[in-house]
Amino acid sequence: QVQLVESGGGLVQAGGSLRLSCAASGSIFKINAMGWYRQAPGKQRELVAAIANGGSTNYADSVKGRFTISRDNAKNTVYLQMNSLKPEDTAVYYCNADIKWVVAGNNFFTDDYWGQGTQVAVSS
Repeated sequence: QVQLVESGGGLVQAGGSLRLSCAASGSIFKINAMGWYRQAPGKQRELVAAIANGGSTNYADSVKGRFTISRDNAKNTVYLQMNSLKPEDTAVYYCNADIKWVVAGNNFFTDDYWGQGTQVAVSS
């Protein structure tokens, strides 16, 4: 099976920066799209940024120009660099990945995986 483990959340003042990381491990054959979502209290989970296996990216309008998503395919890891943070960025951030995995060498499956979430809090 596959596991996503996130790190890098915390408390920061407005205008500050944080970098989130999410590493995938397990019987991975190929990782397709990877992304970051967030959920603030009382709100629905929303897409923050996504990156395809080839490197193309897309961002929520609210974070364009401030956040940068990147990935290291050799390390099965996706990153989210967050600059110029605002109080409205406060949320639990979740890593997501579409992963093709293998069992017994030749049985392939593709599933959508989520990390456990990491809290980002931005004070004004």
